Amino acid sequence: LHDGDTVTVGNLTLDVIHCPGHTPGHVVFYHGPSRLAIVGDVLFQGSIGRTDFPRGNHQQLIDSITQKLWPLGNDVTFIPGHGPTSQFGHERKTNGYVSDYALS
Repeated sequence: LHDGDTVTVGNLTLDVIHCPGHTPGHVVFYHGPSRLAIVGDVLFQGSIGRTDFPRGNHQQLIDSITQKLWPLGNDVTFIPGHGPTSQFGHERKTNGYVSDYALS
């Protein structure tokens, strides 16, 4: 899968967003009408994905989150690979790794 592709699951069409950093080929699935992103291990409530795997890259992960996910909107709910769901806006305010304050 590549950035900009779509995947159809049942009656849903999901946008594919390439978000490297955790792993080089990591993708996020986004359903715009539901304002829902399935992000896997890119972002968690209060944390971000590990980057100590082979070819993981911390700066690339930060860039993926801030340049590809944040523009989707603060009201987007995301489902991480594990742990509770959250919203991008909440993480922009409170996440110690990628909040607007932490990155300023």
